[in-house]
Amino acid sequence: MAHDSIASLAVNGAHHKRDRKSAGRGTASEHDRTASVVAMRILVVDDEVELAEAVGRGLRREGYAVDIAHDGETALDKASLTPYDLVCLDITMPGIDGLEVCRQLRIDPPDGVPPRVLMLTARDGIEERISGLDHGADDYLVKPFAFGELTARVRSLLRRDTARTSATHVVGDIELDDAKHRARRNGRDLELTAKEFALLRYFMTHADEVLSQEHLLEHVWDEHADPFTNTVRVTVGTLRRKLSEDHELQAIETVIGSGYRLVGSADDDAPGDDD
Repeated sequence: MAHDSIASLAVNGAHHKRDRKSAGRGTASEHDRTASVVAMRILVVDDEVELAEAVGRGLRREGYAVDIAHDGETALDKASLTPYDLVCLDITMPGIDGLEVCRQLRIDPPDGVPPRVLMLTARDGIEERISGLDHGADDYLVKPFAFGELTARVRSLLRRDTARTSATHVVGDIELDDAKHRARRNGRDLELTAKEFALLRYFMTHADEVLSQEHLLEHVWDEHADPFTNTVRVTVGTLRRKLSEDHELQAIETVIGSGYRLVGSADDDAPGDDD
């Protein structure tokens, strides 16, 4: 069950669970979402500990910042503190079930913008799917599932609010392919760590925006990151060096007192500072 390929993971145990009906059947209209935001903070909620941990490990290797909860109450507590971009949510859990969690996330999101919700369940009946969607879910995935399908659905949901239909991001002479987990500059492959890849992807989906260290820490790192360390500055520094190894113009500039900005054009002469 600890194997990271979800196709061979023991989701089969979950496959035999029966989803309970939520006590709350009401729905809430979704708040308007900001079309320019494509972020990557994910909450995985499943009472099967090994399954949740394996899904979390796999998504982290894809470059996402992932937190984990094993029951509905903990999920709502975490969601009240963190503006998650996507919640992978099991339906059948002790206490507050997934349908009620989804309903409450739609009614009272922490920052006024509800997260996307991908429902995970062992039951594939039409009535169960309708119920999940009526409670506010954006998509539905039946256990057991292949990890490749999970990540494809995650990518699709995270780009749903933009005009993008491809997993490829292009900013100036930098290209990043989510599906292939590959980044290039001027045709040169970039050898990036998972965190550097995630950071570059976030910069590229927010090109020309000034992003503070606190904002980056919140959206690219998970809840275990220490806010008092210089981890953001160090990671930005290593990413910068890799982006300019062939003496290209520096793509990420420091905006003194505010944060960092990825310039949206290769012609922009961004400063080559290292802070």
